[in-house]
Amino acid sequence: MSDFLVVGGGVIGMLTARELAQSGATVTLVERGLCARESTWAGGGIVSPLYPWRYKEPVTQLATWSQTSYVHLAQDLLEETGLDPELRQKGMFMVSVDDADQALAWAERYRRPMERVDADFLYRKEPHLKPGHRSALWMPEVASIRNPRLGQALRRSLELSPLVELVEHAGNTELLVRDGRVQGVRAEKGEFRAPQTVLAAGAWTAELLAPLGVELPVEPVKGQMMLFRAPVGLVNRVVLLDGRYLIPRNDGRVLVGSTLERVGFDKQTTAEARDSLYRTAIDILPRLADFPVEHHWAGLRPGSPEGVPYIGAVPGIESLHVNAGQFRNGLVLAPASTRLMADLLLGRQPIIDPAPYGLAGRLASN
Repeated sequence: MSDFLVVGGGVIGMLTARELAQSGATVTLVERGLCARESTWAGGGIVSPLYPWRYKEPVTQLATWSQTSYVHLAQDLLEETGLDPELRQKGMFMVSVDDADQALAWAERYRRPMERVDADFLYRKEPHLKPGHRSALWMPEVASIRNPRLGQALRRSLELSPLVELVEHAGNTELLVRDGRVQGVRAEKGEFRAPQTVLAAGAWTAELLAPLGVELPVEPVKGQMMLFRAPVGLVNRVVLLDGRYLIPRNDGRVLVGSTLERVGFDKQTTAEARDSLYRTAIDILPRLADFPVEHHWAGLRPGSPEGVPYIGAVPGIESLHVNAGQFRNGLVLAPASTRLMADLLLGRQPIIDPAPYGLAGRLASN
């Protein structure tokens, strides 16, 4: 029997398992399908919240810690596994921002590099953007990571660890509870037990808790995205306009996203969203019209009130913990969220105050 059982093989679950194993604990990670194939794979990989000044303080705290750790994480994973997560530290432009003054005030308060730049600066950096922008906000330290490759590297890291048992294709799972204490999970592939269980199942976390009478306010929020096969250098930095974005990859591909749809667990793509994303992409970067759309897909984010995740023990139920609800910022917040979870589980000094993320007082009912 392992010391810890982690349910869910996305970036949050895998990094939680990795953090625990690095402390010397043994971990079993159970994933109903394949690791890193849900929102971890489907996201964009910007290592910053979109319009970060519009989020609550708890999100900023997690994001700030995570952003400074990604350089080391990406390098460590490359050295461990030989798989490159492709962290690109090229910066992010935000154009047509209505509340730029609030953004700059936020940046000054939190000492985050941000400045207002003129059109000359913008088009010198990104000459292929649609003409007509007179200024932009520029965050030079914002990075992006190629999330499918990050998922592959994390999975390989766990495979290589002698302290981690990785169980994929486990099928549907349910919690095993006896006398108010969670003992593990029962899955189609068998039963898995541990003294402590962590639910990191993203948008599905609330469904696992519901039979226990716990109503976690985490719901699936569909996001559709699109990928263009473009040449290297067409765009080199993340560009954000009216809530949507372009993200370039090292091989020239350009990702455009994303929609926000509350339609339950439906992951079907739609022609309407495809047309909308295409128009967005061309409006930001007209030359993308010359290149083919390679892929269009959808994923389910774990939506939570104001995007503040749930990290901590489940009140009234022994040995059960949650790390979920990062909403649109799963990749952004993952390093800090999982380090904080590990700190709490191992009795270490937390990296940041855990109180804003605790479940007590934040559940729909207990």
